[in-house]
Amino acid sequence: MSSESRRPLVAVAALGGTISMVPGDGQDHAVPRLSATDLLGGLGENLEMDVSAETLAGISSASMDFATLIRTRDWAARAVDEGAQGVVVVQGTDTLEETAYFFELTWGSEAPIVITGAMRNPSLPSADGAANLLAALTVAAEPRSRGRGSLVAFNDDVHLARWVRKTHSSHVEAFSSNPAGPLGLLAEGAVHYFHPVAPRPAALSLENADFSGLVPIVESGVEDTGEVLETLVKAGVKGVVLAANGAGHVSAATADVIERALPEVPIVVAGRTGAGPTFRSTYGFRGSESDLIAMGATMAGWLDPRKSRLLLHTLLATGASRDRVEAEFRLRGDLT
Repeated sequence: MSSESRRPLVAVAALGGTISMVPGDGQDHAVPRLSATDLLGGLGENLEMDVSAETLAGISSASMDFATLIRTRDWAARAVDEGAQGVVVVQGTDTLEETAYFFELTWGSEAPIVITGAMRNPSLPSADGAANLLAALTVAAEPRSRGRGSLVAFNDDVHLARWVRKTHSSHVEAFSSNPAGPLGLLAEGAVHYFHPVAPRPAALSLENADFSGLVPIVESGVEDTGEVLETLVKAGVKGVVLAANGAGHVSAATADVIERALPEVPIVVAGRTGAGPTFRSTYGFRGSESDLIAMGATMAGWLDPRKSRLLLHTLLATGASRDRVEAEFRLRGDLT
């Protein structure tokens, strides 16, 4: 077998986003215009892997939806079945962390799926798209990436989907993984992992999944009366994620609404702080974590509200029971 035939194959899907945006003729504002082939063409002939490319969408990531995510996941699975050693998904950064976590929940292959994008469109000075795409390709082709699930390659860092968040609206170092830190980084064209491959929960099946219906996030705050939550419950939402205060606390008035709602609607309580877990047994006041657990609320643990919403919506879309919801959040949200 020749050395050429042993080159890894990486499949690339483009979904749009800043990395694909340039101003149109006579326009000042950037819009999605570049295909997957266009993006790869900027990397030249020096790639150390073979690449297949397909443009699956041309949207801003603010318009991302479950239908696009499922279609992309199915495309990625076919690419691996047809011989790809890894997969790269290129999209906008606004919802990139959510896309990455959806794949983490539903991606069962040992082949890595790597998500990337850009903070500066190709018409701007020091555009970062080409570097991020090359980094993602390198991570996807790296044998030591196998078994690590869904990864984000950005600004030469490699993040686990479970931890990564977009934490700046415009800087090129927009993504971080506090408090765990990056999984690895790229230097001199090579991937350097800081941690060995760890066991992952089994992928959630999407068979007969129905993502219709709303699973909103409701944030707690000063003088929160619970009226917004009560309105949503009366409107017939499938489930709710509360971005609660501190370690999982709400007002006494909101606690009253939660207690009335829980027999009908599953409610997950996540922390709004961006770091740290929800508690289970420290406080006992009305609306504390202990009070909410006693009512039957599910605590998100270390999962932030956005990722809690992805997990809850995916579970409800596949008909999961309340016990299954509780078990999956324990499995994926707790570190104990």
